[in-house]
Amino acid sequence: MSRLIRLDCVSLLLATLLLGACAATPPPPLPQTSANSVLDGPVRALMARDSVQGLALAVIRNGQLRQLAVYGYQDAATGIPLRESSVMAAASWTKTAVAYRVLQLADQRRLDLDAGPASILRNPLPTYQRPGADYSDLKQDARWRAFSPRVLLTHGSGLANFRRFEPDGRLRIHFDPGSRYAYSGEGYQIMQFMLEQGLGLRLARTMEQEVFAPLGMLETSLVWQSRYALRAVTGYDATGQAVAFDQRQQADAAGSMATTISDQARFWAALVRGEGLSQWARSELVRPQRVIATPHQFPTLTGDLSAPYAQIGLAAGLGVITYQGPAGQVWFKGGHDVGTGNLAICVEATGDCLVMMSNDVRAERIYPEISRMVLGDIGFPWRWEYSWLPEDAVPR
Repeated sequence: MSRLIRLDCVSLLLATLLLGACAATPPPPLPQTSANSVLDGPVRALMARDSVQGLALAVIRNGQLRQLAVYGYQDAATGIPLRESSVMAAASWTKTAVAYRVLQLADQRRLDLDAGPASILRNPLPTYQRPGADYSDLKQDARWRAFSPRVLLTHGSGLANFRRFEPDGRLRIHFDPGSRYAYSGEGYQIMQFMLEQGLGLRLARTMEQEVFAPLGMLETSLVWQSRYALRAVTGYDATGQAVAFDQRQQADAAGSMATTISDQARFWAALVRGEGLSQWARSELVRPQRVIATPHQFPTLTGDLSAPYAQIGLAAGLGVITYQGPAGQVWFKGGHDVGTGNLAICVEATGDCLVMMSNDVRAERIYPEISRMVLGDIGFPWRWEYSWLPEDAVPR
């Protein structure tokens, strides 16, 4: 950029109160894997073996993106190839991004991680009975007062994943909040409600302004954008049936994020570096905060609490899961839906991450082998993440 252009931009910036600011600088291009990358042959072979239609990968080394690769189709029926600009469903990766924003607010002292709803909301939580945010079912159970951001972000609320999974569709607390782990998207939705009603934020807007734009994630949103129409992937379920992209019209902290592999590469690289967070907040993100005692990720609300992963310290951080393996601390987060299979894995000591996105849930069958190729032996708890995974599918 010439000196004259720089001066013009500064002049405009000084006039922002009246005239607006300079346009945001586009993020730098990300590196792509070459046609003869050592990963290409093995990945394509694995995809063919398990009939995976589309897969996108990002490899991060020491907090810096080193490889970006896409394989297969955005839509198999029409032959449209998957591209790094293809819009994909993040599913539960949304939770990690929301936890990142909550930690920013904690850094700014706008939110106390251990404050209950009574100190964040104007009225008691059960008095709210709005469509899509009706908490009146909790009127007879005062344990809702323990729903702090820390409890909610570590899946300690005692709520079902979603109330629709309850036999009568009603919200109920199954155990004392904070006493154990049980995966709950409903808890993240309560976190969203407290941000919006208590702090006056709108989740989609605050995520765009304070997370996505600063990190250069210009193709990511919690609500559907018309510009995505020609780039949105078709999903494929476990039987290979096509699944239309879910065009979410309302922001949902539990899983409405639409994004690209390029943007997710930026996010996970920033996360492993701790960009945008204080040292304290970054440490809280990955610190083991809630022991996980169940043998599988689902179900975790009821059933076996034999703690088979106690030896590796499997636990919830804030928006991620963490454990101790041969490479030291590893933290990860999956994102799964009927036509989506995502997984990000980061090794804390080295700053290495593998980010895998697919519009085909069958890709989850080949993730153990790809992880082994990229990250080596990290002792990942594959049977906890994917309870259906055959024992012999886990690399040793």
